[in-house]
Amino acid sequence: MSEEQSNDYWKANLRLIQWSLVIWALVSFGFGILLRPLLSGIKVGGTDLGFWFAQQGSILVFLALIFFYAWRMNKLDRQHGVDEQ
Repeated sequence: MSEEQSNDYWKANLRLIQWSLVIWALVSFGFGILLRPLLSGIKVGGTDLGFWFAQQGSILVFLALIFFYAWRMNKLDRQHGVDEQ
């Protein structure tokens, strides 16, 4: 792998990590804490949506991000020829 290909690979990897962290922060900190008063009028499972995000939603989104990251990194590895055979 050339240095240019290696740089492209790591730029794509870091971009994926950054977007995953932004989504996780938005869901856990944004929806669960900052926007909780705005979400309190929406009911989900007998409780308000802000509380649900703080207790359950951020965990579920984090798990979904883990699977998405693994899937996307496998695809990125294949594109750059560094996948495990």
